[in-house]
Amino acid sequence: MKDTFKHQGLRQQLVAILEAKGIKDKNVLGAIGKIPRHLFMDSGFLDHAYQDKAFPIAADQTISQPYTVAFQTELLQITPDDKVLEIGTGSGYQTAVLCLLGAKVYSIERQHELYKKTSKFLPKLGYRAKKLIFGDGYIGLEDEAPFDSIIVTAGAPFVPKPLLSQLKIGGRLVIPVGDEVQVMTLFIRKGPKEFEQHEYGEFRFVPLLEDKN
Repeated sequence: MKDTFKHQGLRQQLVAILEAKGIKDKNVLGAIGKIPRHLFMDSGFLDHAYQDKAFPIAADQTISQPYTVAFQTELLQITPDDKVLEIGTGSGYQTAVLCLLGAKVYSIERQHELYKKTSKFLPKLGYRAKKLIFGDGYIGLEDEAPFDSIIVTAGAPFVPKPLLSQLKIGGRLVIPVGDEVQVMTLFIRKGPKEFEQHEYGEFRFVPLLEDKN
């Protein structure tokens, strides 16, 4: 669980790459610059931890490309104490970014293996989500709604209606929508039934799993 000067230096190089790719939010860049991404990956990938690439983790999932994490987080426009729902805890890297920005994070993971691992691991590093849940992201988290923002970290073939309904008025949902390739989509809730929609180009994600039980 070491974080060396070398790792810190590599993180600053990664931050510079993300800035060059158009990430402007200083808080988001600051979070990426602080979080030891190498600790979220299997040890065999340590050399790759600070490249701007996605990498495999347990349960056939991936840790997202840092640019994608930064891009999605920037779209959320997080302010401290925002109540944020994350669909797809995965390695916990995106969760850590949200925590570092001061959000109250509620995160749902469908893969039990990942849920168990990440729910033990995140607190060890000092990232405390309000709640980590093993469950179905398609239905959101009605008990804790409404949310200031919702982030989906896997490709969704359609936009789950419960997620839209669990946003506050003025709240933001960032979700990659599509089958093979996803379009990064932002929904801003303008009223009880009104949503403003923006699209931000193509990304590739692992699929969002539905609870078939």
